Amino acid sequence: MMLDAEVLSFFEDYLKNEKKVSDNTLSSYLRDIRQLSEYLEARTDDNLTTAKEKDLGDYIESLKAKGKSISTVSRSIASIKCLYSIMCIKKMITKSPANKLVPEKSKPKLPEILTSKEVELLLDQPKCVDAKGYRDKAMLELLYATGIRVTELIDLDINDVNLGAGIVHCHSRNKERFIPMYTAAINALGDYISLVRPNMIAMPDEQALFVNVSGERMSRQGFWKILKHYQKTAGIEKDITPHTLRHSFAAHLLENGADIHAIQEMLGHADISSTQVYSQLVKKQLKDEYNKAHPRA
Repeated sequence: MMLDAEVLSFFEDYLKNEKKVSDNTLSSYLRDIRQLSEYLEARTDDNLTTAKEKDLGDYIESLKAKGKSISTVSRSIASIKCLYSIMCIKKMITKSPANKLVPEKSKPKLPEILTSKEVELLLDQPKCVDAKGYRDKAMLELLYATGIRVTELIDLDINDVNLGAGIVHCHSRNKERFIPMYTAAINALGDYISLVRPNMIAMPDEQALFVNVSGERMSRQGFWKILKHYQKTAGIEKDITPHTLRHSFAAHLLENGADIHAIQEMLGHADISSTQVYSQLVKKQLKDEYNKAHPRA
């Protein structure tokens, strides 16, 4: 019979070298199994090798009793099922005691969006007094104008923008789409492209639309830092992510009467169900406003 330390070492080797999981997944799975081992040692006469169905069921119930979230409990179940599945395959045990563990389904969380006032506040933060201000203003305006993903934003080349037509050409995942822009975004982009970008690029043949201070293509991490900076200066308490302006773009269009299929096309969603999430979000906001404002609510 293997000691728990040996089981953990075996499991770590399997996750690293055979399953080749990410560092975060490795850390989470090992932590889950260590916690199970500690529970078994403290509460039962079994260990990881001899654990029974009831032991594992009781352990999961103990996590719920501690108030652990559905996602945490579900991940623990996934870790445990993974361990015992591979132990069966490697003939270390004859039957998995985790077969009856079933993760609970959590309700999909609706994306958080900014209000129209919060969007205006955020877009007002970059000041066009230096190259960085012009560039940042253009990036934020373009994101909210088109709803493109941040990876799509930083992948844009200079030739993907048609200022005269007011259109940006977005291409990703072997698909392409043409998205219109509002006047403020066109103007911000025009100022950046004509006044700033020529002096920012490191090489004359640089194709990237948006570049960093070194004159090379902006990275996702670089944009993340820029966005968090302006969230702080705007005093917005919501946790703004690179996707927040995309979500806000879709919800605000829908709220103001745009056709959901048109929004689907602009967002580049293959399935309409992905876009319908924003219908739920708008309905929830209307209900929240009703409950706050109606005198008899």
